[in-house]
Amino acid sequence: MKKVIATLIAGLFATAAFAQTPAAPAKAETKHTKEVVKAEAKETKAVVKADAKEAVVAADAKADVASAKADAKATKAKAHQKANKAKAKAAEDKAEATAAAAK
Repeated sequence: MKKVIATLIAGLFATAAFAQTPAAPAKAETKHTKEVVKAEAKETKAVVKADAKEAVVAADAKADVASAKADAKATKAKAHQKANKAKAKAAEDKAEATAAAAK
């Protein structure tokens, strides 16, 4: 029984010694954690900002491509219209020449 009591008392002293931790390491760890969180937040913000810029550039590029395609379509339409007018005029001239030759 004396051994059990001695063990319990020794256990109490051991746990009492380890239960009290100095406050300075905890504060230092807290400060370190805050700095790490701030650094990660800055990194995340920078990544998001870069992604947003990239998205804007991509959107601008898509808009430019769409504009270029629209311009190309308009140019093609004008070219076809001019070609059709030229063909119609040539056909009309040919018909006039044929009519004049027939007289």
